[in-house]
Amino acid sequence: MLAIPPDSAVPGVLSATEMKVDCNDLIVSKTDTNSMITYANEAFCKYSGYDENELLGQPQNIVRHPDMPRAIFYLMWEHLKQEQEFFGYIKNCRKDGGFYWAFASVAPIYDNGRHVGFLSARRCPSENAIATLEPLYRKMIETEAQYGKEQQIAMSSAILWQAINKEFATYAEFALSL
Repeated sequence: MLAIPPDSAVPGVLSATEMKVDCNDLIVSKTDTNSMITYANEAFCKYSGYDENELLGQPQNIVRHPDMPRAIFYLMWEHLKQEQEFFGYIKNCRKDGGFYWAFASVAPIYDNGRHVGFLSARRCPSENAIATLEPLYRKMIETEAQYGKEQQIAMSSAILWQAINKEFATYAEFALSL
């Protein structure tokens, strides 16, 4: 990752500058069923660095950080396909190239029994959680880089399950324990 000073941020260039999420803030976004943003609260705009009009109609992964393993998002989508809420720690990329960590809850939204989208509510993570997850996610990313696209998720997921199956039956139990 290329580190640049925050005052000279270049769009599309990553920076090592972290923005800590205030524990009084709740970052909220809603998407349609195709994961296009339909709502972004003030906190989401603040932490992502985007104005609301820049976010609306954009894919939620506009804030996806390359340090996030594909296997975590695969796990999230598996939960959502089964109409289950997903809990997990996410490192998001800011518009200026910086980043922020958040503990996320993502759930399907229904209107009169019809699936209409997804709601994501994120809050500040514990320092312990980040200290635990950074090396695990790094190992997962390194593993993904060693394999072709067809094998990346399976091999990265194996690293995740090896790390958590000693004490926890699910990623959600693991995430909620941190």
